[in-house]
Amino acid sequence: MNPRRWLHEHSLKLLAIRDTPQAIAGGVAIGIFFGFTPLFGLKTVCAIFFAWLTRSNILAAVIAGTLHDLILPLMPVVYVWEYKMGFWLLSHPHHWPVKLSKVHLAWHEWRNWRTFLTLGKPLLLGSIVYGTPFAILSFFVAKSIVARHQKKKHADELLTD
Repeated sequence: MNPRRWLHEHSLKLLAIRDTPQAIAGGVAIGIFFGFTPLFGLKTVCAIFFAWLTRSNILAAVIAGTLHDLILPLMPVVYVWEYKMGFWLLSHPHHWPVKLSKVHLAWHEWRNWRTFLTLGKPLLLGSIVYGTPFAILSFFVAKSIVARHQKKKHADELLTD
């Protein structure tokens, strides 16, 4: 699929939502944030829950959460960056991890809780570190775009009446 067309279609869906710019932007920020997390299979559920909890727009959260599908080929690189940042933050004294190519885990080891605590904790912390600034930025960008669109749409409706 063409990424430019996908982005255009989904941005039109966001602009068609009937809600306040703050609620839509909040949903977008929540969706973007959870798009960075390694919570495979739980990203959408978490985005829906937190959008509901913060009274943000749930549909906007789901649409923005699918944005990571657009950069899916790059996600392994993003996950490595997140893991390295999380490992660095959790290590005392701070140091970077050994190369991940030296880590050889069999399939059954990935489902072990000990593996989750050694690999998952730094990955989750790194995703919070990288996801937060992108979520904040997306909130303000989405809020301004939606507010401008709604203002223009309202002005057009007044002219046609």
